This record gives sequence, structure tokens and C-alpha cells, in this order.
Amino acid sequence: MITVEALQSAIKQRVNSYNQNDWPLCKRPVSTCSLSDSLNHILAEYVISSFAVPRQNVSAMDGYAIAHNSNLSKGVIIEIIGESQASAPYIGKVKKGQGIRIFTGALVPDRCDTVIMQENTNFAHIKDNIDKTQPYNIILSKASEVDANIRKQGEEIQENELVLQQGKRINPADISLLANLGIGKVKVFKPLTVGLLATGDELIALGGKLKTLAQIYNSNTPTLKSLLDPLPIVIHDYGIVPDDMAQLTKVIHKAMQKCDVLISTAGVSVGDYDFLTPVVEYLGQINHYKVAMKPGKPFVFGELTKNVDKPVLYFGLPGNPLSTVVSTLQFVIPALWQLSGASLSEQPKQLNVQALLMNDILKSTGRTDFQSAILTQNETGSYQVDGFSTQQSHRIKQLSRANCFIVLPQDAGDISAGEQVRVQPFPWVFHS
Repeated sequence: MITVEALQSAIKQRVNSYNQNDWPLCKRPVSTCSLSDSLNHILAEYVISSFAVPRQNVSAMDGYAIAHNSNLSKGVIIEIIGESQASAPYIGKVKKGQGIRIFTGALVPDRCDTVIMQENTNFAHIKDNIDKTQPYNIILSKASEVDANIRKQGEEIQENELVLQQGKRINPADISLLANLGIGKVKVFKPLTVGLLATGDELIALGGKLKTLAQIYNSNTPTLKSLLDPLPIVIHDYGIVPDDMAQLTKVIHKAMQKCDVLISTAGVSVGDYDFLTPVVEYLGQINHYKVAMKPGKPFVFGELTKNVDKPVLYFGLPGNPLSTVVSTLQFVIPALWQLSGASLSEQPKQLNVQALLMNDILKSTGRTDFQSAILTQNETGSYQVDGFSTQQSHRIKQLSRANCFIVLPQDAGDISAGEQVRVQPFPWVFHS
């Protein structure tokens, strides 16, 4: 069996080769996306600012813009001859010893080079008696330096500056940046088409009726859809396919014509009715089968190549719910982000923290264990984690109660309470 780390590395290398050779990013379809719909899409262009930010010198404070070469010492009297608001700049001339009332974000007149905070003047004592239609005087209650409290033209962004790289995963801060630059549409890589299918004669789709005690609902497909929701992908649901080699071959071959990636659940073990492995071998190849982890040992990574222009990457996940979640988080989601065109720095990273183990854990050597647990943070900011006494891949209520996985190394045996362990918080509970 391949180790978790080795499989992660192998998938990453294969996807990198795929992006460069089999289906190069430079040839991927590109679409135009409205900014409001661009979250988590991958930029397919370099974004260059068409103007400077700020576009002109603006005030960083409410206060007074003072003319160039004025005396800025404590006790100096300045004549105030007008005002500048964010929406209504002052357009007159300002001479030495003069200034204007100015508000945060308002344009600083050309002949002014300093903004005095209103707190550093006697403004509080005179404001109620000011007639703003006439010049009035203020007194500096504190000396100031030239250029104080001014955001200079272009100090944040220069005109024609590259602000976002191709391969950037668009996040809310990027949307704010683009909106401030007046950019309402962006070019993004066209979303991947990902096919999902579940196998098993015992499965019943949601909304159907369980007619026998042997039947169960298909929970893995809804789970996969929720796990993959943040990704820039389009999902094709191929439903539930019976444990029949001919039908599996037909459905998978159909999916190959439309999908970039195919993900299946169940049917990849070695049982008499597990037909997915031979079907994948018939339609392509298996790169890796079985991984040294618990749960999730029967994991398949391969590619479907028969009668298609480009390989369709294939992930065969185990059928148990917990195994599906672990496999998706560890292998599938990182691969899809990479495949989508996100640069290395933009591919979301799994958050790992060290936590104090609060209970003894039993573990056999030979596989990396992902054990459901509850992570908490104490008043000092340190983490502690409580594992569940029983760890089985079919326990769905336990998974729902948990908020993290304790990750126990392959060679580790039993772990005692009081030891530090590595914990991976669930991304839907904690944010990296």
C-alpha cells in the first residue's frame, strides 16, 4: 500500500503533468465572469490597474489641509478659507498661512502639503461659533510634520501596476480590490466538469422509499456535493448505478465524453460485486490502488483514456461515509484546486494544529489514522482535543458531532492522554 503522503505527492505530480502536457492551462477554455459571481474562480488573466490609487492626494483624517511653506509650530494661527468634502473638492487657491477644512477621503488642494488633525487644534472650542461662509482662524495646539495625514497619489497602487496574477483564486478581498478599480468582469478558467456516481444495488436515492431492510439511502453523493461546493466546478450527477459491469461500463463511458474528472463512491474493494476496478482498467488505467490509511484504505486514483481526446482523471472512493469524507479532504479537493488552474500559493492548504490529547487512544501500527474528535480552545489560547471512544467508518452521527480529525502517524501505536497530537479542523467549522 502507498502511504498517504506518497499518494498526495503522486496525485500532485500527475495533475501538474496534466496541466502542462495532457491538457495545458494555456489552452484551457476561458470565460468572462461578472465580479459578483467570481468568488473562488481562478483568474485566467493578469489584472492591471488603469489608474492610480489614490487617484490624487487625499486626506487620511478629518482636520485642516495647510498650505505649503506654512509655519506648523504649536500656537501658530492659520486662516481657514474654505472646505473640501469627499464629494466636493475645494477649487480655490490656498496661500501660505492659510488652510481649508477637510474631511477623510477628500482631495487635498495642490498647494497644500499637510493635514492637521482637528484634535490638534482649538476646533473643539470654536466650532459652535464658526460661520463657514466666512474665513475663520484656528490655533495649532500641537506642532506637525510636513506631509502628515495625507495619502499620496498612487501610494497604494500605481497606474498600469499588475495587481492580480493569473492563477489567483478570487477571494472576497480580491473582489473588493477589483471593484475599487472599477472592474466589473474578469476572465476566469472555465469551471471543470466533475461527474459523480454512486454504486450499489442496496442504494436508494433521496426521496425514494426503503422497501427492504437491506436498502439504505445514498448519502455519499449529497455529501460530496457539499464538500465540493466551494470549488469552481460544474457537477454532473450520474445517479446510482447497479452492481453490474455492463451498466457501469456504459455509464462511465458516457461520463467520459463530458467530464474532466469522474468521482465514484463504493465498488472499489475486492468483493465479488465490486466491479469498478476492472471497468476502470478496461477504459483506462489505475495509477494507485489502496492507501495506508484508516478509514479509506480502498482508494483508487486512475485515468480514463479509451476513445477520448484527453484523459479523464478518476477518483474511486470507498462507500462508508467517513471514508468518503476523509478521502475527499485528503486527495480529491487538493487535486481539483490544482487542476482548476490555481497557482501553488492559491491552492487552499489543510489547517493543522497541535492539541493536547485528553483521552487515551488505541491504535495499531501500519496505517495513518484519521480519528473523529472534538477540538476546543482554552482561555490561554491552547488547543485540546477529545477523541471518541469508538472509531468506525460507518458512524455518521459521530462524524456530525465531530469538528476535526486527529491525525495519527502510520508508525504510531497507542497514544496516551497528555500527549500532543496533530489535528486537522474541519474546514466547515474552522477557517484557515
